[in-house]
Amino acid sequence: MTTYQTGLFAEFVARMYLRLHGFRIVRRRYTTGRNTGRAEIDIIARRGNLMIFVEVKKRCDIPTGLDAITYRQSGRLRRAAETFIACSGWTGDARFDIIVVTPHNIKWIRAGI
Repeated sequence: MTTYQTGLFAEFVARMYLRLHGFRIVRRRYTTGRNTGRAEIDIIARRGNLMIFVEVKKRCDIPTGLDAITYRQSGRLRRAAETFIACSGWTGDARFDIIVVTPHNIKWIRAGI
């Protein structure tokens, strides 16, 4: 499998994991446009009055996955989420989460960014 295919598989696993925890997937791979300085949000999911924006990382271990999210990337993710909230008219709660998929584990860090 290529790195791209591995990433897609990790996002699939993360979506199934969120569904098992009662979330409905609203969007996947949400982008705000090219050359805007914004990032792609891997998963946007909702449960009740909570919308979560999830960054998925596929790594060999959990600390490496967490280290892969830089300060600059987290800023781009926040701006992309602000754009989504503004365009959708969402008025409920929102949170940024990280899901790290390893060969033997899934780690969900709530409010991780």
